Amino acid sequence: MDQIEITPVTQMLHAKITVPGSKSITNRALLIAAMAEGRSVIENVLFSDDTRRMLEALAQLGFQIAIEESEKRVTVNGLGGQIPSSGCDLRVGGAGTAMRFLIPFLTLARGKFRIDGNQRMRERPIGPLLDAMQRLGASVYSERENRCPPVIADSRGAFRGGATQIDARMSSQFVSAILMPAPLWPEGLRLQVTGDAARPFIEMTLRMMEAWGVKWNIDGDTITIPGGQAYRARRLAVEPDASSASYFAAAAALCGGTVVLQGLSANSVQGDTALLTVLQQMGARVKWDRHSVEITGIGELRGVDVAMNGMPDMVATLAAIAPFATSVTRIRKVGFIRHHESDRLRSIATELRRLGASVTDLDDGMEIAPSRLHGASIETYDDHRIAMAFSIVGLRIPGVRIQDPACVSKTFPDFFEQLALLRN
Repeated sequence: MDQIEITPVTQMLHAKITVPGSKSITNRALLIAAMAEGRSVIENVLFSDDTRRMLEALAQLGFQIAIEESEKRVTVNGLGGQIPSSGCDLRVGGAGTAMRFLIPFLTLARGKFRIDGNQRMRERPIGPLLDAMQRLGASVYSERENRCPPVIADSRGAFRGGATQIDARMSSQFVSAILMPAPLWPEGLRLQVTGDAARPFIEMTLRMMEAWGVKWNIDGDTITIPGGQAYRARRLAVEPDASSASYFAAAAALCGGTVVLQGLSANSVQGDTALLTVLQQMGARVKWDRHSVEITGIGELRGVDVAMNGMPDMVATLAAIAPFATSVTRIRKVGFIRHHESDRLRSIATELRRLGASVTDLDDGMEIAPSRLHGASIETYDDHRIAMAFSIVGLRIPGVRIQDPACVSKTFPDFFEQLALLRN
């Protein structure tokens, strides 16, 4: 399907939505399970383009994995820090988490590995992660010497860890990637994090590592992980994806009525739940229950001024509803999202203007003024978040058409089926 037209809602929303499991948690869980000693069972797994790439990579590296897709379950036989393969060519498509997480993970192997992705992945900088690993003595480098993939990891099994620093301004995933295998390195890791990182994602990683049995410590900007530890196999239920849930929460705030997001809890490890606080500031009501959250909107929004470096994936969601607010919305501290699946600042601003919105570009974000919008065909840049966020506009404005809707398969394959439930 080349494009899909979004049908506007004609009444207040009243829906219960079950969103898929978190991509961020799923891919972290798969990698940690492979490093654990014994059999781990992961429930409520997200099966999407990104997580399939991680599963394929682990299988290619020699891990025994049982996939029960209909049950949303994956069983991983972890090898306690061993990697069976002695060298292979890994292809991760557009999966940024797989690309970044695999590089430090491969220090546990013996052999030479190549990790490549699609054309956009080959344009996404990975230099800060390579720099940090090279300071530790790892032989990892950009094949084309341009600080972007493909990446070569030449692992000889003698990697020990140690002390290094990492510039996390471009992505917190660089930090998470280097943290996860660190407990298995003989000398562990002492990591100084510089730059304005998305701290909630780093905290998610550390909390998941702790759940699998390892210790860590944070002192200011330095994270210390003692070496010689072991991950313990366990059973884990993946939380519903807060990023995917954001579109339905925004729909409630924009269109009015109530949407219940099932499975999300107030003690979630996901930093993207902070968008719900922003929606409250805009005028929506948010009520947490033990195993769900209820968002109620009155169909009227106030503008906000918010630094979104802690929830960068939520920028498109907020930007899409900002023109409907009664005052200016300012989004700050997200210059690094120019290097995401698309140049997201440029993509978002371009498509908002296509709809008739008044947008002012900032070095690290944008300002969006109250605007009268009209229908348009939205280019999605092969970026799932652009497609999903701008679909919410179509719930209020007739004539919004989303090009290349299949790009949502990266994280939320049945997004449009779930979106249709808002009109039932």
